[in-house]
Amino acid sequence: MDKKIIAPSLLAADFANLQRDIEMVNKSEADWFHIDVMDGVFVPNISFGMPVLKAITKHADKTIDVHLMIVDPDRYIKDFAELGANNLTVHYEACTHLHRTLQAIKAEGMTAGVALNPHTNIHLLEDTINDIDLVCVMSVNPGYGGQSFIENTYDKVKALKELINRKKAHTLIEIDGGVNAENAKDLIDAGADVLVAGSFVFNSSNPTQTIKELKEIVG
Repeated sequence: MDKKIIAPSLLAADFANLQRDIEMVNKSEADWFHIDVMDGVFVPNISFGMPVLKAITKHADKTIDVHLMIVDPDRYIKDFAELGANNLTVHYEACTHLHRTLQAIKAEGMTAGVALNPHTNIHLLEDTINDIDLVCVMSVNPGYGGQSFIENTYDKVKALKELINRKKAHTLIEIDGGVNAENAKDLIDAGADVLVAGSFVFNSSNPTQTIKELKEIVG
């Protein structure tokens, strides 16, 4: 994949001005909207619920990349498809029957992603990598925005890229957590295809310009 993707995370947006921030992303050079759904059980935080996601998809005109940080995600696959998700990512750690979950996501017309927590080894995807459209490598512990980037992520991405190539898979590698202008190029060089950027974008003085600069960095 030649084109590298920038996906601003709406978890870092101003919730009191959410439509404004959605319109900013629409008009920017960003490629996707990244939406974190947290249940307060799988992770300690609670974020977007179904009504908020419905409001987001009403205004967003780019790919909707939904990252489920919830227990038993199978219960909601059809719901997220109906709400307009294009990509649906579930956590490896939350899925007892991962292959079945992936097939259920694809059956609803979405691309299927798998997220890995920092402690989870990529080799656990050895048997399913050809069924996975996107692997979301967590470069922070899931649950909160604004955390520091975990340096071991680079080695993890390289190992994941090797697995994808060896298995002749077409899986994209997404990085979620602590992405900024300082590490974006190194992540792409390691093998990443999609960079999720939350606080770095929305806490900047000019988010549109920050997105533009990230796009220029990753090429």
